[in-house]
Amino acid sequence: MSNIGSLDGLSAYARAARTTNPLGGTGQQTPGTGGSGGLAPGGGFGAMVEGMVSQTGDALRNAETQSIKQIGGKGDLIDVVTAIGAAETALDTVVAVRDRMVSAYSDIMRMQI
Repeated sequence: MSNIGSLDGLSAYARAARTTNPLGGTGQQTPGTGGSGGLAPGGGFGAMVEGMVSQTGDALRNAETQSIKQIGGKGDLIDVVTAIGAAETALDTVVAVRDRMVSAYSDIMRMQI
């Protein structure tokens, strides 16, 4: 089991924000979020997580499609392995972000007021 440092989480967040904004954005900005400290316009953290989950679902569906093609004799084994690897990486990233969010929430709930 590996630990994810805060810098690793920050760099993953930055990479995800860069990749989800151009592809996953609707082009509309939510009022008050336009220039808020490096967050993606119109979304922020919630939109980034939503984009990550959506991209993970797409990667899993692609891996399934490639596997079905291979079983039917119409696909290439390299495409199957690549798609499964990408889906596994995406799923591991989402699980790691979820674990860090739960950990942060637990820390906040233990704080004394």
